[in-house]
Amino acid sequence: MEKRNLFTSESVSEGHPDKVCDQIADKILDECLKVDPTSRVACEVFVTTDYCLIGGEITSKARPNYDKIARDVIRDIGYTKDEYGFNADTVKIDVKVKEQSSDIAMGVDATKPEDVGAGDQGIMFGYATNENEGYMPLPIVIAHKLVRVATNMRKSGEFKGARPDMKSQVTVDYSDPKKPVVTTVLMSIQHDSDIDISKFKKFVEENIMKPVVASFGLNTDFEVLINPTGKFVIGGPAGDTGVTGRKIIVDTYGGAGHHGGGAFSGKDPTKVDRSGSYMARYIAKNLVASGAMEKCEIQLAYAIGRNDPVAVHVDSFGASRISDQKAIDIITQVFDLRPGMIIKNFSLTKPTFEYHKLTNYGHLGRPDLDIPWEKLDKVVEIKKLIK
Repeated sequence: MEKRNLFTSESVSEGHPDKVCDQIADKILDECLKVDPTSRVACEVFVTTDYCLIGGEITSKARPNYDKIARDVIRDIGYTKDEYGFNADTVKIDVKVKEQSSDIAMGVDATKPEDVGAGDQGIMFGYATNENEGYMPLPIVIAHKLVRVATNMRKSGEFKGARPDMKSQVTVDYSDPKKPVVTTVLMSIQHDSDIDISKFKKFVEENIMKPVVASFGLNTDFEVLINPTGKFVIGGPAGDTGVTGRKIIVDTYGGAGHHGGGAFSGKDPTKVDRSGSYMARYIAKNLVASGAMEKCEIQLAYAIGRNDPVAVHVDSFGASRISDQKAIDIITQVFDLRPGMIIKNFSLTKPTFEYHKLTNYGHLGRPDLDIPWEKLDKVVEIKKLIK
């Protein structure tokens, strides 16, 4: 049997229970930073049938209305009917928030940004590939676009009978790396109980799946799988418990790169799980865009309270014009890896974007948002150093 090189990634919509939690947590972060850019936020959210729990540690001059924030997010997603088992107007919301530990603050707080220590220990990864103009792996960007298009159609009323909870999954055959082929597209989409299933599936295939894959210039003769169990009426928090930070692979590279394990949502940027991962992506993308390598993975490691990383690692997967050690030398010359300087240079405490808008369809490779870690403003400098 012919050996094939298949790779698969998945995405989820804003109505997925875990993503409901991520959005509430990051909306709380946004509200805190608007009032107090020095806010320290570590917010966690849990949802289930008709229930939402907001917890964590927050130290801020802001006094966010947690109840209102959560209900507004839930309403915007589309959970507005009792039959969904999760209704913005009737869901019970409990708040269990306390202040951040002074022990952590002691290692993080500083007058000068260059002196700010990491808010925790940890390892972070960044990845980039030249297989498309966004420098992201194809399977994850296609999977994101599928649920984004389906969600926009649901909200506009064009996709009738669809409910908020959706998942997608895309398999790409890389047997010929220069000519990737989509082999399977799977979508599971929550729907009303009285729909015509055959018409529903036809709409998904003809108006979502095929146009989305075709927009990447790829084949449309892939295997189609839509709601393989037969129906998907009970979904969202009523169908599955949701928790902040459980979709870390969806948030990043769809499994194409490593992940350090730390989630993003609900955390202020002193938490290097978030800012360090953004920085690692920025480095990897600029290195690949410079032509130094075809794909690249960066690992950063930090210690709590320390302002310099304890280690930097580069893997160019054997497809590089320069050695991995040379790449590390370039990184230390071009990029400031101190957490406070990452925050300053990316304006992470006074962002031009809103954090809650990152929670759906990936924190990376987002052409729809003006996010600083996607900029290619170090390419010229890197090119001078690789000559």
